[in-house]
Amino acid sequence: MLGKFGADDHFHPMKRISFSTQVFTGMAAGLALGFWARESGSPALAEGLRIVGETFVQLLRVLVVPLVFTAIVASIAALRDLGNAARLVAGTLVWFAITALIAVSIGLTLGTLIQPGVQAGVDAAAAVRPGTTGSWLDFLRGLVPANILGLAASTKQADDGSLTTGLSFNILQIIVVAITIGVAAVRTGEAGAPFLAFNAAALAIFRRVLRWVVRLTPIGTAGLLGHAVVQYGWQSLAALGSFAGAIYLGLGLVLLVVYPALLRLNGLSVGRFFAAAWPAIQLGLVSRSSIATLPVTEAAVERIGVPRSYAAFAVPFAATTKMDGCAAIYPAVAALFVAQYYHVPLHATDYLLVVLVSVIGSAATAGLTGALVMLTLTLTTLGLPLEGAGLLLAIDPILDMGRTAVNVAGQALVPTIVARRQGLIDQIAPAHTEEPVAQPA
Repeated sequence: MLGKFGADDHFHPMKRISFSTQVFTGMAAGLALGFWARESGSPALAEGLRIVGETFVQLLRVLVVPLVFTAIVASIAALRDLGNAARLVAGTLVWFAITALIAVSIGLTLGTLIQPGVQAGVDAAAAVRPGTTGSWLDFLRGLVPANILGLAASTKQADDGSLTTGLSFNILQIIVVAITIGVAAVRTGEAGAPFLAFNAAALAIFRRVLRWVVRLTPIGTAGLLGHAVVQYGWQSLAALGSFAGAIYLGLGLVLLVVYPALLRLNGLSVGRFFAAAWPAIQLGLVSRSSIATLPVTEAAVERIGVPRSYAAFAVPFAATTKMDGCAAIYPAVAALFVAQYYHVPLHATDYLLVVLVSVIGSAATAGLTGALVMLTLTLTTLGLPLEGAGLLLAIDPILDMGRTAVNVAGQALVPTIVARRQGLIDQIAPAHTEEPVAQPA
């Protein structure tokens, strides 16, 4: 998706600096500015960091709907020429389940050994029943589009009483609409050919716009990371240190041990995979949004060598339902935390229920946002008090950074493994160290 520089970039001054260096510089600047704003109490700097970070994420999010729609329609047109399309879809679902099973097993093991609920110093008064909860009916409801674009309007009231109206989108509904229209266009034959040609042209245009937005990644990273430092700091970790430690230990094991092992077992280069996927993982870490990171994740998967026709389907679908951080490790450890905190004994059947919810529960919460939905679904299934989720909200943004990074890595991993097992790639394409996957064209 994002290749080498075009002729219009011949004299671009940033060409001499690798994209990885630019991103790391942005991260360092964000940390420094964030701590400076926090220590000095400068509201102007803090507000500036927030605006820069939110603007960058918004620019990415505004491209998600047209990119996902046109890419999936184009992938449907391309998949008709592949004889193994059904095996690709089946393989994707199987590997979703396999990786989720491994991740939730790690979460349950760590929650049992570390016992974060027993060691917690959080006040019981912090327990608040969340306003948003997960339901097994959400998946079926989410499949039915509210409109042709999967958009919904919402109105929020600010602290000063003012009302703000905005649009949100359900990525799962967009996928359903795009698949339906893509199949219909292909089945229509010659009459659908002009539409498919227009869609291909629109996709090329949106990809070009994406390259321009990706140029801003170092600046956006500085704003996002700086704002996170200003707003959350690290002092909230004190009372829930053992819980946060268990979460990040589990995330680290999945990202740095499980994923590399799966890559090696499938004959793929670990170093080259992470070199290609790093920009997406890094953006997921600071943006805390798999959906906002989706275009960059798809670019990484294509750079690895996964065919565009498959990546355009697998990555958006994964960004909706493949969440090893939010839907496996976190709810497993958090459910054990709540049970331990309220002294509710759990039995073998309860552990199996946690596994079941984690393996298929992300589909049940597809189209909804936040790990809180997945956690409440797990607590409801186990019959644990939903108020327990409120105990963990103080440090949720800090945990969400690591969760999303692992989510994004898994969303790039599964299409890579499936493509390799189906013979679509022989090995990971050679990495260009001077121009990582997100380097603009």
